[in-house]
Amino acid sequence: MLWTMRTNCRFAMAVHILAVLAYKDGDPVSSEFLSASVNTNPVIIRRLLLALQAARLVETRKGPRAGSRLSRSAAHITLAEVYRAAGLPEPFGLPRRKPNGHCPVGHCIRTALKPVLLSAHEALERDLAKTTLAGVLAAIRGATRRNEPPEGKRVRSFISIRQL
Repeated sequence: MLWTMRTNCRFAMAVHILAVLAYKDGDPVSSEFLSASVNTNPVIIRRLLLALQAARLVETRKGPRAGSRLSRSAAHITLAEVYRAAGLPEPFGLPRRKPNGHCPVGHCIRTALKPVLLSAHEALERDLAKTTLAGVLAAIRGATRRNEPPEGKRVRSFISIRQL
């Protein structure tokens, strides 16, 4: 069995939230609706919405017409902005414990890896900056059309694309 480290899914969840808001095209969406779509606790959604609001990607209103919506067009939101708003730790980190300084590899491994990891992180952000939320939404709509079940064979679920 391959050993893997636990990954952080905040970025994917943030993109999911923003894609729902883009799909709703300006209509306010509740955190309960978003949590049903993401299939997670509404508290997690609300925390992410606060981060997205601080980054000026969403607006959230209380009272009449309560809910969240995009603060600007999906075509003007890049995945790099979403990545930064999600407040993720560095994607490639070094272990907290320092390696054995008496080992010839352990003594220099951090110095050798730092520029490589920095370059990889910069490449990740450059690549994310090339994709907009509108591009993600277009891919979702294309996938939805391809995966549409035959008429009369729809599966009922808690939330469906039809409800969106």
